[in-house]
Amino acid sequence: MAELRCRKVVGEKEHPNGEVDSQHTNADSCPEDESGNEQTTSPDPVSDTVPKSVSVPESDTVPESDTILEDNVVSSPDGTEEENEKQERETTSPTKRPSSRSVILQRLVKVFFGCLAAVTCGMMYAVYLSTYHERKFWFSTRQEVERELTFQGGSAMYYYYYKHMLSAPSFEKGVYDLLRDNRTVSGQTINAVEQLSLYPELITSLLYKLTGSQDVIEPVYFYIGVVFGLQAVYVTALFISSWVMSGTWVAGMLAVAWYIINRPDTTKVDYAIPLRENWALPYFSCQVAALTGFLSNNISSAAEMFCYLLMSVTTFTFLAVWEQSHYVLFVQGLALFLLDCFDLVQPRKMADIHKVYLSSLLLAYLLQHQKSDLLSCPLLSLLMATLLARYFQKNMKKGPLVARVLKILLHFYLVFTTAITFSYVVKKILHVNEDDFALKFLQVKFGLNSTIDFITNLLLCQDAFLSPTQDLFLRLTHASVLPFYLLVLLVCLLSTLHTIYRRLSGEPMNLNLRLEDGRIGEQPEVTYHVFHTLLFGALAMVFDGLKYLWTPYVCMFAAFGVCSPELWMTIFKWLRLKSVHPVVLALILSTAVPTIIGFSLWREYFPRVLSELSELQEFYDPDTVELMNWIKSQVPTAAVFAGSPQLLGMVKCSGLTVTSLPLYTDISLLRRSESTYQVYAMRSAEDVYKLLMANKSSYVIIEESLCNEMSPIKGCRIKDLLDYSNGHVVYDKGEMYAFSKHGRFCHEIKMNYSPYTNYFTRVFWNRSYHVYKVNSVISFQY
Repeated sequence: MAELRCRKVVGEKEHPNGEVDSQHTNADSCPEDESGNEQTTSPDPVSDTVPKSVSVPESDTVPESDTILEDNVVSSPDGTEEENEKQERETTSPTKRPSSRSVILQRLVKVFFGCLAAVTCGMMYAVYLSTYHERKFWFSTRQEVERELTFQGGSAMYYYYYKHMLSAPSFEKGVYDLLRDNRTVSGQTINAVEQLSLYPELITSLLYKLTGSQDVIEPVYFYIGVVFGLQAVYVTALFISSWVMSGTWVAGMLAVAWYIINRPDTTKVDYAIPLRENWALPYFSCQVAALTGFLSNNISSAAEMFCYLLMSVTTFTFLAVWEQSHYVLFVQGLALFLLDCFDLVQPRKMADIHKVYLSSLLLAYLLQHQKSDLLSCPLLSLLMATLLARYFQKNMKKGPLVARVLKILLHFYLVFTTAITFSYVVKKILHVNEDDFALKFLQVKFGLNSTIDFITNLLLCQDAFLSPTQDLFLRLTHASVLPFYLLVLLVCLLSTLHTIYRRLSGEPMNLNLRLEDGRIGEQPEVTYHVFHTLLFGALAMVFDGLKYLWTPYVCMFAAFGVCSPELWMTIFKWLRLKSVHPVVLALILSTAVPTIIGFSLWREYFPRVLSELSELQEFYDPDTVELMNWIKSQVPTAAVFAGSPQLLGMVKCSGLTVTSLPLYTDISLLRRSESTYQVYAMRSAEDVYKLLMANKSSYVIIEESLCNEMSPIKGCRIKDLLDYSNGHVVYDKGEMYAFSKHGRFCHEIKMNYSPYTNYFTRVFWNRSYHVYKVNSVISFQY
């Protein structure tokens, strides 16, 4: 230490003319030891390699432990002078320790109030959802059948399995029945837990029993209460993500405000509570928040470990509760892949994230009874290809600019070709053929091919698979979130591109950024969200249903940007602002701008929120209620119903067996739905009868809304799609005409003449529905 101390003190004083002061050069010799030999010092790596004319950046200055040694003069061998100077420093700076304590105290207070604000926002949102749901449906005054009808979009079938678990003699018996369920789809025994992703219902029913809520709250209120509680977790996670990136919890409050204002475009929980997305996306939001903190460079080891564990748990849970979750994680994996390729994140952290993905996929595969979809999913293919390509390209991040660019292009080629090959081989081994349909669907969607297939055209007509309309952008613009989002995205993207150029040029990663640096794109968590929002935004521009993945992060990202001093400082660095100190101005704007936005949002939208809660809406569907009551009271429990998938979802909630379910990801169920939809085609009574009997149908429900459908989208009526698929159309001078030697079945059967009365007997009807019994014994009448 004496040598190091001597080395630090000694320095040369250089005059402007380049001469060296002799007084300082004479000080280069260290005191001799007791043997009379001169003490030797090791050469200074900095002073010997960096010329005097080159100034060392502040980020590369000597750490605090070394600067303390610089204050020491040459000490005597006994060390008494060193102890005296140490005591002198302690006496001259008595406020050093209290100042560090005050800094820690300030941080704790900031974290406490930030967490309090996050939890408060989440709880208030849950209360708001509950109150709005009650006002919209008059839920507390409804009968059980009417309450189930409020679960729209065919999602009521999920609530049936929750009731099934509560009525089972034991939890184990209820799970056993669902694993071998022959009461859902006629003629099939399915694993309902795996095929329908029923883990939320299993866990909720178990919690309902374990917490002793039977005597406190009705089962339906407990069910929807859990969903609303998860939505509170959702907005809390968005709050934390924006807070972590901006450094202020004001950004979190602004993100939550924008999320609630744009609720029709951020969530489906208003009208279809049991949907799988409403259960799964809160866990994905928590995973994104944990990933945001994990990627940050300014994080302690304890906080990093907490984020890693939270990310692991939420990733696995997200995979378990939603069958489409691995596609969402694949897009996220692409964003992280870009970060790794351009050296924007520490390799150690990328390795840890890969471990999370692989372990979660393995556990989900085991939990879901060796579901082959997880082995052939694109996420696993990407992970395997990345590991293999990295093994062959160990020096990808080394070399000059051109060499690095070529290596990265080669890396892209290796990864994607290997991923496609891996996925192809796995699908051939496991005999997975559903991706052939997905490829055909995408070809038709992008105009590369055309088809008369009913299922493909039916999916293309669903709202979720249509391209978004201008109304989406008008709503986001009116709420002021879209303009600020575009501004923040532009600044962060340009800064990210500048950072990528510096990395490719050989500049190392700077882990100790300061506000004065003005490099928002150097922060890995910000760069990740830039790629995240670009990828999900591109998908949302193609499929309107994916806006529920993109729009919440638009709110979060825009709120982070306007509240981030680093972003304002980046702009000022580009503008080379000199008149006003840029740091002070950045701090002022990061507080003033969100304050102005928040005040304007409060003034315009808070009265609307209050009016929504005070207005009593009315949910009135007497025809469907009459149909459900008739089914429960008049139909035997062994009956099998055929009809549209959305209606069969409500019929299933009554406990009866159905021919199909409202699942657009299961091709076999979609084919069954196609055969049932033939009641709206121009087919003969005999043809329709054979199709219904093939599915073991006892009753068929014909809906007036589908038989006389007037769709605003040309060519998307069910009867038009059937005519096109069955070849019952003729094109003449650009016009489409339907023709067949048979009339439209749904019209002809109402005439009650032979041969329709030979095969079917009407047993119930009202203004909206006609129910016909499929005769097991044909009686020919003329």
